[in-house]
Amino acid sequence: MIAYAAYLLPILGLVSACVVLVSAERLGERVSGISVGFSLAIFVLALGLFIEQVALGHGQLATLGISLFSLYVDSLSALMALAVSTISLIVHLYSRRYMRDDPAYTRFFVLLDAINAMIMLMVLAGDLLTLLLAWHSIGIILYFLLNHDTRREAANRYAFWTLITHRIGDLPLMAAAALLYYSYGTLSIPVIFDAIAADPSRTSVFGLPITETVGMLVLLAAFAKSAQFPFHTWLPYTMEGPTPVSALMHAGIVNSGGFLINRFAPVFVQTDSVLQIALLIGLVTAIMGSVMMLMQSDIKKALGYSTMGQMGYMVMECGLGAFSLAIFHLIAHGVFKATLFLDSGSLIARARKDPNLPEGEIYKFMVERKAPKPPLSWVVFAGITIAVPLAIVVAAHQVVDEGFLSHQGAIILLLFGWITGAQTLFFVYKIGGEQPFKLLGYVILSFALVILTYVLVGHTIDTLLYPDPAFREALYRAASLPAPLFTLLMLVLVTLIAAGWLLVFWSTARQEPLTRRYRDLYLAIYALMSREFYIADLYGRLAGSMLARSRRLNALMRWV
Repeated sequence: MIAYAAYLLPILGLVSACVVLVSAERLGERVSGISVGFSLAIFVLALGLFIEQVALGHGQLATLGISLFSLYVDSLSALMALAVSTISLIVHLYSRRYMRDDPAYTRFFVLLDAINAMIMLMVLAGDLLTLLLAWHSIGIILYFLLNHDTRREAANRYAFWTLITHRIGDLPLMAAAALLYYSYGTLSIPVIFDAIAADPSRTSVFGLPITETVGMLVLLAAFAKSAQFPFHTWLPYTMEGPTPVSALMHAGIVNSGGFLINRFAPVFVQTDSVLQIALLIGLVTAIMGSVMMLMQSDIKKALGYSTMGQMGYMVMECGLGAFSLAIFHLIAHGVFKATLFLDSGSLIARARKDPNLPEGEIYKFMVERKAPKPPLSWVVFAGITIAVPLAIVVAAHQVVDEGFLSHQGAIILLLFGWITGAQTLFFVYKIGGEQPFKLLGYVILSFALVILTYVLVGHTIDTLLYPDPAFREALYRAASLPAPLFTLLMLVLVTLIAAGWLLVFWSTARQEPLTRRYRDLYLAIYALMSREFYIADLYGRLAGSMLARSRRLNALMRWV
């Protein structure tokens, strides 16, 4: 059975870590070849597992006769295992040369193999204890990887910060597991989901509704691991760790929140208001991460805040009921962000050798800050900017799935696609140029191809992960707002966005930037964002206050 073959994925990772450890003294730096070989074998097995699972079409549970270490292989776990093994193999290959002169070369590969094994165990876990074990172990091993260079004080401090945040995130997941076991008397994840589907209105301790309570606890655990507001502060400050660790963390570990929410989709489908909380927190996180990314001069820290924004968008997709789209997002972002991290060092090196950029319209705008006056009327370009992206995103979804626009979550996602496309076309207008229509045509064509591909792949993954159309509809219903409230909200948002674009175009055409007109407000917002909304300062003060109180208590009780 393919479910039992899945045991090889975490086992091979642990075996690789042990073999590298015992062979280090004899082989030296050649032990990295062992680690890469095992990673390649894991990738091949994960690929075969995914192909077999797609052909099979339904999930399978494999047990060892005990309540611990059971594995559940379905489309979600097989797809995630393939994605993790792919990124892990790339990181292993990159690390062979990047970490070559590091004195802790062997320890790095041991930890890399161990965390890869724990990620595999997490995505394949078939019972709550195995899930908790893997979830907790990932945070522990990540602490040692981030604190790889123990001589760096900043690395030690922020690795510990990450460890504490992840331990806080462990608590709600432990509570959810305890509550589910108390209510259903089993640790098996698929058995629990079947019981919830049979009796969704069941209550537990203190008369709490089981689905609402467990859903909220799972969300809290996902928020901490995926750097959602207000648990986000650990992520941008972990750049002191080695670049391969950053690539693996931003491409795999921080995405585990999205996986956890999808794993508990049968719980969320029975909730009434929990997903709206995910939407709100994800939206706030996406905006904060995207804005603070623009404030950074350090490329790795900018990538960290970019990941925060993307994770916010991923959680927001779950909050809209688009669970499978969140999985597609986290896989695409994982590959993209891993590439950026692994290439960041060489990019900086190339920039130092040749800092000159090819001159042109974009060069003049970005470097020399010279923007020619746009040759077209701002009214015409504003109309194109507002109308064309909206038409593209609506048409793409209608071509792929005619019923997609009947979901509230889908309409909100279209709204974000519209904003993204409008921002791209506005940049074309802002840089001007002698052939604006030619550049505009290229941008519109590229945007249309990206949107169509995104929608097509997203729909394919949707039918792969959740083949039951009724279940997909139920997820969207669980995330829906009351119809009158949603209609009012959309009218207000569309009006504000369109008015905002018209104001921006008008001020640009008059060559009178809004930042100049509202200078005091702009500086106040800039100061707030440069201090990262003072959230890290607040946590620092709270930590200092707790330490001061503990010292006074120690002196009072004569403990020290």
